[in-house]
Amino acid sequence: MIPIQELLNRIIWDKDFGRGCFEIGYYDRILDEIVIVSFEQLAFTPGDHFAFHLFTPDGEALSIPFHRVREVYRDGKIIWQR
Repeated sequence: MIPIQELLNRIIWDKDFGRGCFEIGYYDRILDEIVIVSFEQLAFTPGDHFAFHLFTPDGEALSIPFHRVREVYRDGKIIWQR
């Protein structure tokens, strides 16, 4: 299994691989469940190797640590799972 940061970098920078609809499933400690969000809702800060930002529909920015990512989907099919 490749590290999640490596997979996310490939989605961002590899134009052929990055085609498609990507979703991330992360563990939400408050809800105690895996939450699936669209890749378009995420922002990655260059040099931050610990977390990414999730923007909720009401404009709130949440910091999600990479270790809470549990699944990655491409066009509805799981391509990575912890």
